[in-house]
Amino acid sequence: MKLLLLLSLVALAQCGTIRMPLWRGKSMRQTLQEHGLLAEFLAQAPYNPANKFFNFFPSTEFLRNYMDNEYYGTIYIGTPRQNFTVIFDTGSSNLWVPSIYCESFSCSDHHRFNPNQSSTFIATNDSFSIGYGTGNLTGVLGYDTVAISGITIKNQIFGLSVTEPGDFFYYTPFDGILGLAYPSISSDGATPVFDNMMMQHLVSRNLFSVYLSRREQIGSFILFGGIDPLFTLRGITWINLSAETYWQVTMDRVTVNSRTIACANGCQAILDTGTSRLVVPNSVLGTIQEAVGADSNGQVNCFTIAFMPSIVFYMAGKAFPLRPSDYVIMSHEYCSLGFEGMDVPTEEGELWILGDVFLRAYYSIYDRGNNRVGLSPL
Repeated sequence: MKLLLLLSLVALAQCGTIRMPLWRGKSMRQTLQEHGLLAEFLAQAPYNPANKFFNFFPSTEFLRNYMDNEYYGTIYIGTPRQNFTVIFDTGSSNLWVPSIYCESFSCSDHHRFNPNQSSTFIATNDSFSIGYGTGNLTGVLGYDTVAISGITIKNQIFGLSVTEPGDFFYYTPFDGILGLAYPSISSDGATPVFDNMMMQHLVSRNLFSVYLSRREQIGSFILFGGIDPLFTLRGITWINLSAETYWQVTMDRVTVNSRTIACANGCQAILDTGTSRLVVPNSVLGTIQEAVGADSNGQVNCFTIAFMPSIVFYMAGKAFPLRPSDYVIMSHEYCSLGFEGMDVPTEEGELWILGDVFLRAYYSIYDRGNNRVGLSPL
């Protein structure tokens, strides 16, 4: 074990490999619930998780995509640096944070970027708008230096919010969002952060990898430019992308107790750190609930979790099982499946979103150099 640790430290010490710590905190759902605002928010914010993937920026993003997200990191913008808490989102491509121009109540509880205090800020005349279920987030685009752990990216384009919808943004644990998907879905042709890392030769390899801790409040990370060998001891399965937009792959089938219960003729799946649940087509949600012994609301008896079956996802001819302890979300009051249903407004057919419920079970690698993803069981 000491040798493996030494090899890991040597590998991660190479130039162009930077570990970005993430922490696991309260979700937006928990915060709203504590303030008695959850029911009101749910009524105001119509929700279909698939909208995130088929409405480009300016778009209908729907804040509820991030409602259960618990993983956050700190970035710095400007000279001198101004810090922001963001979600690192492989399901989008743009970076935005609140600005001092924002007079919305929601901005008052967050860090706000002040371009007047940054000697490296470059303004533009371009604007942006993201439609949420509670209203539109609007702002302007600008360029500045962005620092992520030990990486400093020059002339990074990003959004500065001017208005934020409703009062609910006030309760979000994060200031903004940093997208890590492909530039093909970026607003106004804005260059995503990781693309600038590659073009400015700030990473030794054109890939990044993600570990999401199951229970610990610390330990999660994004590793830019490298793969931590301690998290790939059981090998890496590489899966070629089926589209260079999101981190989208072809899934072969889904089984329970060796019986195919969904995706029988193949389907598409997106690996998305910005979606907390495992999102499935509405047409198969009931089948999954029945196969694992949950009721129609996805609730299960907490005492039966140990006896529930694994759900196995097949990609690139390999099996990727989720145990009950992976896909059941346990709270003090009840236990429920970490699955959510959606309608797919596209001709692509059956689409699945493999969010944090899936990604917590696997060390995931996002390889832009070869347009593929890698998965290693934890």
